Amino acid sequence: MSLDPQAKALLEQMAANPDAPRLIDLPPAGGREMYRAMAAMLDPQGVPIGKVEDRSIPGPAGDIPVRIYTPVAAGGTGPALVYYHGGGWVIGDLETHDALCRTLANEAGCKVIAVDYRLAPEHPFPAAIDDAYAAAKWVEANAAEIGIDPNRIAVAGDSAGGNLAAAVSLRAKAEKGPHIAFQLLIYPVTDAPRTTQSYRDFATGHMLEAEGMDWFWNHYVLSAGADPKHPYAAPLHAESLAGLPPAYVVTAGFDVLRDEGKAYADALKKAGVAVEYVNYEGMIHGFFNMQGALDVARDAVKAAAKALRDALA
Repeated sequence: MSLDPQAKALLEQMAANPDAPRLIDLPPAGGREMYRAMAAMLDPQGVPIGKVEDRSIPGPAGDIPVRIYTPVAAGGTGPALVYYHGGGWVIGDLETHDALCRTLANEAGCKVIAVDYRLAPEHPFPAAIDDAYAAAKWVEANAAEIGIDPNRIAVAGDSAGGNLAAAVSLRAKAEKGPHIAFQLLIYPVTDAPRTTQSYRDFATGHMLEAEGMDWFWNHYVLSAGADPKHPYAAPLHAESLAGLPPAYVVTAGFDVLRDEGKAYADALKKAGVAVEYVNYEGMIHGFFNMQGALDVARDAVKAAAKALRDALA
């Protein structure tokens, strides 16, 4: 297994500036600014889309901002994808994942509802999952107004967002709704504690570092005094995964989260859930948001969108 040449060049470029501050040395507000700047640099800008609508929906602790993407070739009542952005539950927003949501909407031929859930440490666990679940319920309840089929709603997310998508699927099963037809989990956080081989192999120098993951985890889960193995924080520790929606699970070969993503895919399959697992061997964490810099990223997003389109057909 070798690092993709474009990913290697990107990492070398970042390492060439040793004076640049590390995310974990910044306050959360500074980390959010850094992440927005990185997204603007690595993702394509101005991806054509049929329609974009920003609105607010009711949440458990106030309104939740959402962004609804209607694909270029939309027609009739079709499927929908509820998308939860990554960023360790601390950083990330509607802007950092705008290009990815536009691409998924166009490639999958479905409406995408991106959710700007509350962030830690201002709002630690379970604020993010509470907002994420409330948004999925709202989408189903308002399907007619949005112009979607309530029987064809999927959830998706990357990294911490993949964690939320998995947790929403678990919670929807436990609370008997909303109906989730499919889950797209992109290098999801699924486990605690973090003792896997991929954590040891890629602890430094591969975008998301082990120390950085600790920074996120401490802000979101531990600062709240929550059980780190609560299934809505670490879905791999759920009592049962049986009866969950079919899943498409993506990991990156050079990512601390690789092994727990694969472990979750394996556990879903063992529980009788239909799963497609794809590992992009030469990729690094966050590559789905690097379509402007990595050729493999563009191919991977298209492949995930095809799986979504096929599942919701």
